[in-house]
Amino acid sequence: EVQLQASGGGLVQPGGSLRLSCTTSGFDFDEYAIGWFRQTPGKEREGVSCLTSRDGRTYYADSVKGRFTFSSDNAKNTLYLQMNSLQPEDTAVYYCTASLGVILSNLRAPSSYNYWGQGTLVTVSS
Repeated sequence: EVQLQASGGGLVQPGGSLRLSCTTSGFDFDEYAIGWFRQTPGKEREGVSCLTSRDGRTYYADSVKGRFTFSSDNAKNTLYLQMNSLQPEDTAVYYCTASLGVILSNLRAPSSYNYWGQGTLVTVSS
């Protein structure tokens, strides 16, 4: 059974940093597309960073390029999202996700993913 659980959210001041973690089980990172999405009330879930081993590249939303870094630790079955230079517009619930058979062109579409963690709230405010 595929399971994901995100953690690490919290309140941070503008310009600060947070590292989100996503503990996983039941699947191999090398076989699945994996990613981080975020959502604010009234808006669609947005792809923050995604990757698939078939492609070998990590994709980032334009709004987070140069500030966020997606990484994984296969030995610990854990995904990470390092978030630096956080801004109020980064405030959202962040979700980790995974799925088999994601078409590369749909990598950042939330409808492409079958498995989701429960989400962790990040609030950027002074």
